[in-house]
Amino acid sequence: MAEAGTVAGRVDRLRARFEALGVDALLVTTPSNRRWISGFTGSAGVALVTREDARFATDSRYWEQAGQQCPGYRLIRVAGANTGIAPEILEGLGGKRVGFEPANVSVASYEQWTHALQDLPVHSRPNLVPAPRAIEDLRMVKDAEEIDALTRAVLLGDDAFRFASERIEPGMTERQVAWIIQEYALTHGAEEMSFGTIIAGGAHGSLPHWRASDAPIEANTGVVIDMGVIVDGYCSDLTRTVWVGDGEPDEQFRRVYDIVLTAQETAEERIEAGMLGKQGHEIAHEIIRQAGHGDAFGHGLGHGVGLDIHEDPRLAPSGEIPLADGHVVTVEPGIYLPGWGGVRIEDQCVMENGRLRRLSTAPKLNR
Repeated sequence: MAEAGTVAGRVDRLRARFEALGVDALLVTTPSNRRWISGFTGSAGVALVTREDARFATDSRYWEQAGQQCPGYRLIRVAGANTGIAPEILEGLGGKRVGFEPANVSVASYEQWTHALQDLPVHSRPNLVPAPRAIEDLRMVKDAEEIDALTRAVLLGDDAFRFASERIEPGMTERQVAWIIQEYALTHGAEEMSFGTIIAGGAHGSLPHWRASDAPIEANTGVVIDMGVIVDGYCSDLTRTVWVGDGEPDEQFRRVYDIVLTAQETAEERIEAGMLGKQGHEIAHEIIRQAGHGDAFGHGLGHGVGLDIHEDPRLAPSGEIPLADGHVVTVEPGIYLPGWGGVRIEDQCVMENGRLRRLSTAPKLNR
């Protein structure tokens, strides 16, 4: 549960952005943003931060929970689903500019809100205005409490990977391997998995987001394992590509693996604060391109991780956000060759003192 001082500090940081956002208050409906700004972990509720106070509206199912988790918020009990435009939460905001999160509010919800506002007296109606990235920009820089939770998630994910990698055998199905990982994680402190575990054996490895299937893992083949866990709401994200079978990996696997590993380690060493995300991506992509596999690395090098598994900043060709201390990002180059398979290696890192510090500890081949 978020500490009262942590929540109060976040509310103050949000208020400091109101002038730039052109708003007098902000409705927060995106679940991860709502949790970050209020501490609430339930699934139904709306936070409203004004210049003077902070309010939280929810129904009877979450009333007690909100009282325990939302320090400094005035609680408003409502009925039904329209908590965002309940008259009680909008008290005193007539004529004010109330921001909403356009990335999370559907057209249908917006129309529902505007129709509901028509039922209020004219002098009590606020003006709804989009306030994009009002909280997302704040969430990019993690505080010490968040980095601690992320580190614990990473270490638990690493342990789950080690446990499973020591037990993989030819003939096991991809789904069985996924279950070994998930069972370990969930019985050792994970709230849930960050995403559906990817176990891609052999040729399936050329599909970056393949999900574990009932296909058996063949002997003497590579297996891409991409997994993550959630601890105290924060996500981990780890990828390793392992060799399953007797003896050493074959020549092609070793060659592709070494290219990807060189790209990853070089990027982790050279990425620094102030660099744009796209510049970080290009470090790894250029190494893979020079090795003759530029077209086989089609996704971004990495992404931010926090309460959501995919956050800004992005290490990708579109990444225009400068990297800064407190950013937690993945570094995950890959090479994908249809009909053969793929190799992806991913670490989770935090930017500290202008450089990336690796959080992931799971072993790599020959490391």
